[in-house]
Amino acid sequence: MKAFVAGETGETGKRMVHELVKREIPTIAFVRDRQPARSILPDEVELVTGDLLNRDSLKQALGDSTVVLSALGARPSFDPTGPYQVDYEGIKNLVNVCQEKQIQQLVLVSSLCVSQFFHPLNLFWLVLWWKKQGEDYLIKSGLPYTIVRPGGLKNEENSQAIVMSKADTLFEGSIPRQKVAQVCVEALFCPESRNKIVEIVTQEQAAEKSFSDLFASV
Repeated sequence: MKAFVAGETGETGKRMVHELVKREIPTIAFVRDRQPARSILPDEVELVTGDLLNRDSLKQALGDSTVVLSALGARPSFDPTGPYQVDYEGIKNLVNVCQEKQIQQLVLVSSLCVSQFFHPLNLFWLVLWWKKQGEDYLIKSGLPYTIVRPGGLKNEENSQAIVMSKADTLFEGSIPRQKVAQVCVEALFCPESRNKIVEIVTQEQAAEKSFSDLFASV
């Protein structure tokens, strides 16, 4: 297994990279600028630069990767095209290149409530709506996938258990980014995760379950 991570310098993406390194999985990080990325990512990680919206650039960057994890997401800005460019066009490019390269699995981090058009977050340039279009494109592509929809992302870790549910069943709650990263990496090792949308939060009263049991329950 060789992993390619897109969105790796974000708060969730860099945790995904660290989880992969912890599992001793060779990892390529797709970056815009090597210097800041090198300062926050482990030395074992190979850094490649490229343009998400340039198919040839992306194809070259993937190299000999066998699995792909995406923590891509438009950053808050005054550019109304941001979510469209990143969460839809960017994901489309990634999916198309993954198909060409016969990638074994694409793990995509999305968000709770992407199916709710009138959600307040869609006031920010339809960010959830474009995430949903990216999800739909991946599903229709036929590429093996796992779509992970986390609740509100927290930088602080907690000891609460992960609750995992099927699409459009969780509408509130939060989860540490570290646990999101763990779910994404574990999806690569759990056949039960294939071709599923999973929604995740943590809850104080929830019972601890193995990742295989969590994925199998959805």
